[in-house]
Amino acid sequence: MKKPSKILAIAVSLVVFVVSVLAYEQYLHSQSSVVVLATTTSTYDSGLLDHLMPVFEGRHGISVHIISVGTGQAIEIAKRGDADLVLVHSKKLELEFVNSTYGVHRVGVMYNDFMIIGPVNDPSGVDGLTNATEAFKKIADRGAVGSALFISRADKSGTNMLELSIWSKLGMPPSNTTQAWYLEASAGMGTVLRMANEKEAYTLTDRATWLSFRTQLTKTAVLVQGDKILLNPYALILVNPEKHPLRNREGAVTLAKFMISEEGQDLIADFTREGETLFTPFARSFEEAESLGFPDQEQEVAWYDAQP
Repeated sequence: MKKPSKILAIAVSLVVFVVSVLAYEQYLHSQSSVVVLATTTSTYDSGLLDHLMPVFEGRHGISVHIISVGTGQAIEIAKRGDADLVLVHSKKLELEFVNSTYGVHRVGVMYNDFMIIGPVNDPSGVDGLTNATEAFKKIADRGAVGSALFISRADKSGTNMLELSIWSKLGMPPSNTTQAWYLEASAGMGTVLRMANEKEAYTLTDRATWLSFRTQLTKTAVLVQGDKILLNPYALILVNPEKHPLRNREGAVTLAKFMISEEGQDLIADFTREGETLFTPFARSFEEAESLGFPDQEQEVAWYDAQP
């Protein structure tokens, strides 16, 4: 009587084992068909990713899950192992990510530029300046006498990091605890633009997000642009598979290859809003890439091109 029971137990164990193996294979397959991209709010709010990702997904049968946050948050998400790659725009934070060995194969993709916007009556008198540092000084001076406001994203985004670097050049890092004219929003670019419009305040913004929100911002205007320090390059960086071996490295490489391919670069160049180009691709313009802070661009592009 015990023998049939033993055979039944073995049979049940085999069935459980087979089902488990099949379930695990299905899980691995589902994971390989999804890529998690942590990226900045500007690439999402501008509509660029809505322009690019359907083409990529249709071409490769891979779904892209997008996490849209500031650059600092995107990198922290990737370091935790909750993303497969990042698309971000802060050289300082990017290099820290790579030097920490959590990120690998940093490659430049495209750039847009930052601008200082502010109230149309421009109480600080910065309209037409091409020196962002001078403009910040004038805004601070007027703010100190109660005639101007500046809104900071204060979210460790690429925009916020550039803003802080400009204040640092002036030797006057502001804080909303010591300066009433300096407001820290801890929010994304779209929210800050709406706040600046409502409060008739100055802020630093990328051109792509400004163009996406411009029709809503009736009380503000572009006042300062054209300074070289306002150029805003974006980089793709893979999560190091040695740090997070369960991440979808293959899918991440496929997405990166697509974005720096001739097809991907052409799609980026073709993306416009109200007749204006929002992003300029440069992945395969190696001299330009070097001038934008990507000295290893040619080698990195060759590495991606060599991947199956």
